[in-house]
This record gives sequence, structure tokens and C-alpha cells, in this order.
Amino acid sequence: MKMALFSDIHANLEALESVLSDARSQGCDQFACLGDIVGYAADPVACLKIVRDLGCPVVRGNHDEGAASESPLEELNPLAQKALLWTREQLSEEQRVWLLGLKLVRRVREFTLVHATLDSPGNWGYVTNCFDATASFSYQTTQVCFYGHTHVPRIFEKCGAVCDVTTEDIVLRRGVQYFVNVGSTGQPRDGDWRAAYAIHDTEAQTLSIRRVAYDIGTTRAKIRAAGLPPSLGRGSF
Repeated sequence: MKMALFSDIHANLEALESVLSDARSQGCDQFACLGDIVGYAADPVACLKIVRDLGCPVVRGNHDEGAASESPLEELNPLAQKALLWTREQLSEEQRVWLLGLKLVRRVREFTLVHATLDSPGNWGYVTNCFDATASFSYQTTQVCFYGHTHVPRIFEKCGAVCDVTTEDIVLRRGVQYFVNVGSTGQPRDGDWRAAYAIHDTEAQTLSIRRVAYDIGTTRAKIRAAGLPPSLGRGSF
């Protein structure tokens, strides 16, 4: 089985469509979404429909929660606040209920899905280094856990000590645990504007991070037309 895992779509329809097209061309027949379907860009409803139509496992992200609830947004940056206030006006009550009903952590087959951290998934902490990853490994019961939230693809492994490994293709080793950031589909933050996602080949026991170009011009035009801050269309932060 080949599974495509994507995160942080952030209402970027063009990026999501390109990722799904590329994943299918790579032979992926299963999908999983690690949260933050909405927020930032201008197609929250369309992106929600696509993810829901996939019928795939989904976990809740902080922007999903912010858009679907009436909770204060002071902890988010001003751009995120503006985008979420706009997104709240686009979503139906049924869509809000669906988003809030998503679990924070899910186990799917032999691996785990979470948006942020395993040690406190609802506090929306960031895993950016080995120290952060160690806390999540303490709660990880499967060999592999996939996460997002930082918008930067990264792979941590635990074999005694925790270390940061390459994000190129890797072969899973017996007795080693992996905490894998699949990057961001809709708004990468590593200097590469292309959409990111991961492929997990369960038969070959491999993990790979892929980057896919998309029509960023259309995404930018939609952001401007919606009255959202134009800087949200930069593509990579």
C-alpha cells in the first residue's frame, strides 16, 4: 500500500489538487490529512469538500479549530487572525461541526497521525528540534507518527538517542521509531514555494517527501479578490 499524507493545506485549492494528482501518479491509493485544511488562502469550502470526499483519516489542526469555533484568536499572528475571521464567514454550521468533531490524534493501521505534538496535542506546540521530538516520542506507541504544523518537512528518529535525519527517501529500520513532518501543502515555510507531502510505502517500508509545483498565480489572484492580505499569496514564508 502507498499512502499519501498531507498537512496544512490552508485553503490553497491549486496546491491541494496538484498534490493529489501527483500522489495518484505515484501509485498512492490511500490518503491521510494531518489538519489545517482551512485558514490563510481563499478556498476553504472547496478544500474541505475535497478532503471529505476522499473519505480518508483526518486530524484537527489549530486553524481548523479556530475557524470552526468562536474562540479568541489572540495567540495567532495578525495575518492568521484576519484569515480565520474571513474563513468563519465562509463555512456553514455543518462544516464547523465536522471540523470540531475531528480527533486530535488518530491511529491508522500501524502508524499515528497528529497535527502538532503527541505530548500535548491540543496546546499546538511546535516540534522543530530533537528536544521537542523527544517529548512526543515519549507518547508514541507506533513505529511511525506523522505530523505537520511547522510547515517544514523533517524526519526525527529514535534509536536510543533522538536525532534529526535527512528528509530524502529513507528506509524504515526495525527497532527504530520515526516522527515525520510531512511539510505543508498550501504554505511551505522552508524557502521552497512548491507544495509538500509525504508518501509512505508500507510494503517497501520507505518514507519520502515530495515537492510539487502548482498554479500559484491563480492562488494569489483569489487571495486578492477575496480581500485577504496579499502577503498570504507569497507561497513560501
